[in-house]
Amino acid sequence: MGVTEDLADALARDVLAAQDEMEQERFYLDVAKMLATVSPSMEEAFMTSVRVRLAERRARDYLNRRLGAHRKGAAG
Repeated sequence: MGVTEDLADALARDVLAAQDEMEQERFYLDVAKMLATVSPSMEEAFMTSVRVRLAERRARDYLNRRLGAHRKGAAG
């Protein structure tokens, strides 16, 4: 990755952790809006990282639920 992507990904990780702590599901949009005013390329890289991380989070949750249901059914 380049510098922009590396910084954007690190920021995305920190913002998602902060929004979880603050219980504000859309906080990343506020950060993206601020970033867009100072660096559109950074905002784009940030949003890509956020989308990928949120998608992975949702997919992992789905995997865990399905695997848990399977294991529960196999045990019964």
